[in-house]
This record gives sequence, structure tokens and C-alpha cells, in this order.
Amino acid sequence: MSTEEAPLLAAELKALAEQKPPSPCRCSLGACVAWESVPGERWPAAQLTRLGSLRPADRFGPEPTYEEFHPDKTRYDSPDAPIAPAFFPYNRCDVFSCAACDRVLLKYTEYGGYYVDDRVRVVHAGLVSDAQPED
Repeated sequence: MSTEEAPLLAAELKALAEQKPPSPCRCSLGACVAWESVPGERWPAAQLTRLGSLRPADRFGPEPTYEEFHPDKTRYDSPDAPIAPAFFPYNRCDVFSCAACDRVLLKYTEYGGYYVDDRVRVVHAGLVSDAQPED
């Protein structure tokens, strides 16, 4: 029997964001309306609660896609880019709630050849999409 949690679905992520609509940030994270780098010293761990993950539970199955979802010609760093859990980078995110600003946040770690970069984005319910990659 597996003890890994099932990833949150798009509808569940949207419901969480609707329960906690974004308010002005009152914490060290800043606005985070698009993906922003958040160095470890700015990550307020004491006031964040992990709500779940968007990562697939099966670590031995196929690698999650690196394909991004931008039907309206947005970009990775666009504040209005869709939040599509089945696509990169959302399929590598954990979901948090901040006690200080009451926002739902996504966090993933970008790994480069010579760096590790934690990135954070606030979840706006209206941007959540249940789109799926084509096979």
C-alpha cells in the first residue's frame, strides 16, 4: 500500500484559491503574481502550511511533461498565464497557505547546472485550468 499522497486536481486547487482569495501581501514573499525567485531567507516557513502537491504521486512512472500551457500567447513569467496543474512548472509544485496574508501559493524548485532557485506564485482561482497535455 502506497503512503504517497494523491496530487491535488485543478478543481481542488481552484476551490482552495476561492476559499482564500488573494489579499495584499503582508509577508516577506511579496506580490508573487507571476513566478518570482524567493531566496531561502525570504521563505517564511513558520507562517506557511503545506496544503498538498500538484506533483504526480508515482515517482517511477513517466516523467511529468516539461510542456507549458499558453493558449493565449502568455509566457512563463506572465501574471495572467494560466495555472494548469498538468503542465510545467505546476506539475512540480507544492501548495501552501500563508497565515499572514491568507493567500494560496505555489512553490517549485528550478535546478540549473550551477544553481538552485525556489520560485513562488500566488494562485488566482480565475487562472486555474484543467487542460491536459495531448498524448
